[in-house]
Amino acid sequence: MTAKVAYESVEVGTELPAQSFPVTRAALVQYAGASGDFNPIHWNEKFAREVGLPDVIAHGMFTMAEAIRVVTDWVGDPGAVVEYGVRFTKPVVVPNDDEGALIEVSAKVAALLDDKQVRVDLTAMSEGKKVLGMSRAVLRLG
Repeated sequence: MTAKVAYESVEVGTELPAQSFPVTRAALVQYAGASGDFNPIHWNEKFAREVGLPDVIAHGMFTMAEAIRVVTDWVGDPGAVVEYGVRFTKPVVVPNDDEGALIEVSAKVAALLDDKQVRVDLTAMSEGKKVLGMSRAVLRLG
């Protein structure tokens, strides 16, 4: 697979289509099984509150993975991502109801680099709070 976005067609400031990702307790349990991260703060409300959290929170890596989907959907090839990093700034709190939480992600091209690479800066929000800081991906485009 190759990137469906051509380097020549991208400018600094190009906005990627924003997306929202629902997060339910069921999704967290599935992620725990896939990742092996069974920390009770991600599934046990009583434990999460005992350690000072407002409720169960999403895994940081789950949040990070959901956010990069905006980039991989836009570029058309997950293999085009050559670098990706974030800082975890606030947890995604996931209430025990049918709606759960929502991660809202926007992104834009921040820099054109050498070798047909671009840097994309992402913004991930939940409940009006920024949940990822310094969220950046470097992509190699076609």
